[in-house]
Amino acid sequence: QVQLVESGGGLVQAGGSLRLSCGAPGHTFISYAMGWFRRAPGKEREFVAAISWSGDNTYYADSVKDRFTISRDNAKTTVYLQMNSLKVEDTAVYYCAADLHLQDILTMYHGINYWGKGTLVTVSS
Repeated sequence: QVQLVESGGGLVQAGGSLRLSCGAPGHTFISYAMGWFRRAPGKEREFVAAISWSGDNTYYADSVKDRFTISRDNAKTTVYLQMNSLKVEDTAVYYCAADLHLQDILTMYHGINYWGKGTLVTVSS
């Protein structure tokens, strides 16, 4: 079973930036759409951003649009989430996911193929 691994989380002040990375050592996700989700304390997991397998199409939750950017490397081994202008309300555990079907990522389908274990992002005021 392939396990996605996230990195790049940490503590940052409001207005700052972080870049999250996600991949699976030794594996590529050439045909997979990939996405980022987050779960804030006491809240349900929510969709943050997604990118098509080709990288040509990206999608964002309204709450992060114009602040976050999802991208993937050409070799399709790593997906990134550049987070700028961070707000206290962005504090959450961020999870990476991969699925053969972009729609499953966009709808946060319960049967998404692969998940990471998450990385904590804490934004202080």
